[in-house]
Amino acid sequence: MSTWFITGCSTGLGRALAEAVLDRGENAVVTARDASTVQDLVKAYADTALALSLDVSDNAQVAACVQQAERVFGGVDVLVNNAGYGYRAAVEEGEDSDVQRLFATNFFGPVELIKAVLPGMRARRSGTIVNISSIGARACPPGSGYYSATKAALEAMSGSLRKEVAPLGVKVLAVEPGAFRTDFSGRSLTQSAAAIADYAETAGRRRKENDTVDGTQPGSPAKAARAIIEAVASPQTPSLLLLGSDAVKTADDVLDAQRAEADAWRSVSTGTDLGPV
Repeated sequence: MSTWFITGCSTGLGRALAEAVLDRGENAVVTARDASTVQDLVKAYADTALALSLDVSDNAQVAACVQQAERVFGGVDVLVNNAGYGYRAAVEEGEDSDVQRLFATNFFGPVELIKAVLPGMRARRSGTIVNISSIGARACPPGSGYYSATKAALEAMSGSLRKEVAPLGVKVLAVEPGAFRTDFSGRSLTQSAAAIADYAETAGRRRKENDTVDGTQPGSPAKAARAIIEAVASPQTPSLLLLGSDAVKTADDVLDAQRAEADAWRSVSTGTDLGPV
């Protein structure tokens, strides 16, 4: 029986994944800023669920929660860094305190959790780290520069980590969801206090008051949860898992555009090598 440690379980993908893991008979440490929001899972799965309050930007809480998970279940086999939130602002509009708080939750929090579980995984020579990114890391839409940056940083770190821990029996999976029917575009979405008029037709179109996406997203959190479980269980766990037909189309479009641009500038790029004087 595996033990999963999942952050951000109060709603959305985190809750769907916790429910799916528990339905399979696995252990699950389900965390949220307020553990009372996930106590119903403990009531339904008293022997296999542990609910903990966790603000992933609080390093002391991170260490304490991982230690408690290890005491109760003997170790963490799968860490899922799912907790995070969105932030909309043109780059020029972004407020320093907002951006620092965003990175603390979306990037530095996951890093601290990874560092907390890795000693146990290395000792057992097994384990899986799942980092929930976003198709935004690839698409970089206007108004999401800072959010996309947190997810791009998480993916880049995941790529290096994968190479470091693969010889130790530990797998690393980055997940890029598209739009899923969660609170991400609603309650969980924040934005800069000020809006600059010059960005009204770019970043401004995606401010909360102009965004009509919430409640219309095509993705099913329950199906996404099953896909993540399948990828973790596979002997060939991918380095990157796209979730949603919209994510797949966006990835294809971005890769095609990048290849076309690289080809168009290939002679300039290769012409910078040292050659005969």
